Amino acid sequence: MANASKQEFLRNSPLAAELTADQCAVLAELLTLRDLADGEVLVEEGASDDHVHVVVSGALAVAKRMEQGATWVNLNVLSQGDLAGELAFMDGRPHYAALRASGPTRILSLRREKLESLLNREPLIVYRVMRAILRVVHGILHRMALQASELTNYIYKQHGRY
Repeated sequence: MANASKQEFLRNSPLAAELTADQCAVLAELLTLRDLADGEVLVEEGASDDHVHVVVSGALAVAKRMEQGATWVNLNVLSQGDLAGELAFMDGRPHYAALRASGPTRILSLRREKLESLLNREPLIVYRVMRAILRVVHGILHRMALQASELTNYIYKQHGRY
C-alpha cells in the first residue's frame, strides 16, 4: 500500500489530531495496513499486544467467548476512526477481550517500538500521538462513569427519572 494512502487514512484518525502534514508523513512510514476477513481475530483475549489499531473501514468487535468453542458475545463494536488496543499499547497488559473483525475490515496498526524509535528524532510526534491516545482513553472512562451513574440511578430509582 502506498505511503500516500496510509497518510490519508492516518489524517482521518484520532492519532493525527494534532499532527501537521509533514508529521503525518513521518508517522505513516511506521504504520502497517492490514485487511481482516469477517470473523478474523486480530488479538486474542488474554494476549499481550504492543500495537494500537485504527479502524479504517469496516468494524472491529471487542468480543468474548463465554465458554470454549461457544459463540462470540460482542461487548462493543468499533467503527471507522475508532482506536483499539490503546490500553495494552500503553502498559503492555493482556487484553481483557479479543479484537475480532465484524465483516471485512481494514486497520492501520502502530507498534509501540516503532513510535518509541522517534523519541530522539521527532519527540513532538511522539508527544502528540500519546496525547491523542490519552484523549481517547479519557473519553472512554468518562462514558463509563456516566453509564455507571445512570445504572445506579436506575437501580435505586433516584432523581425521579425512572
